[in-house]
Amino acid sequence: MKTFKIVSLQVIDNENIIDIVLEDGLIINKEDGKMTWLIEAYTDKKYYDFFRTAQQMTNDLKVQVIITNEANDPAPFRTHIRCIKLFEKNMSVLLEGHLNVKRNEYAELLLNELVQEGFAGDNLIAEFKNRMRKKTKYPVSKNN
Repeated sequence: MKTFKIVSLQVIDNENIIDIVLEDGLIINKEDGKMTWLIEAYTDKKYYDFFRTAQQMTNDLKVQVIITNEANDPAPFRTHIRCIKLFEKNMSVLLEGHLNVKRNEYAELLLNELVQEGFAGDNLIAEFKNRMRKKTKYPVSKNN
């Protein structure tokens, strides 16, 4: 197994992106031949109702995780909630899921938006680089 720190967790709800503010988080590649990952998000209890409702649903919870460094591209996962544990001020949410192995579409989504906004030439390149550094939020895979 390999373990990594997560710096960002976002839940994809249709086309909406819900940022989950983390106190801490880990992601573990189980290396089980099935591409199974465990994601533990340690976060504020204010998200309890949201995650409890998601836990009771039968469909996958789509999330994207930035691993190790904020400059990394988000990795899309199809998950389900295995456990929610409440603490005094915070809670731990354990998700189990599979990496969506489809090609990351982040750069293409960003480029498409910039062209629609009218950027071209050197201005397009400069704005693309700027937003890539800032990691403007997009669902990284339309089919994830």
